[in-house]
Amino acid sequence: MPLVIDASVAAAWGLADEDHPTASRAEERLLRDVIFAPSLWWFEVRNTLIVAERRGRIAQTDVGRFLTALARLPVEIDREPVEPDLLRLARHYRLTVYDAAYLELALRKGADLATLDRELISAGAAERVDLV
Repeated sequence: MPLVIDASVAAAWGLADEDHPTASRAEERLLRDVIFAPSLWWFEVRNTLIVAERRGRIAQTDVGRFLTALARLPVEIDREPVEPDLLRLARHYRLTVYDAAYLELALRKGADLATLDRELISAGAAERVDLV
């Protein structure tokens, strides 16, 4: 089954103090499922890590090592959202466009969704997307 991962899940893999069952279950699926993320994922993961670095949650060298490891993962970056669907989801569920991009991608690919974001979990459930 394909899987869409958001930045919160990916960042949890790199942060020692972020042990979350959803992130662990998503990580287990990396080698057996097709994994998707929207193009903004690249930026969101790095932003989360740099904020964590500023707060002393992760060392600069560990950020570099994690990003090197992350780049080796079989994550397919999607660059073509269906804009009307994305905007409908953002409006209907009062999501950021960024979060709606993950949901739109999961719906379009018929994929499960792995996220730690409460609003996105709620919207995904309402759209009958299987959540990790």
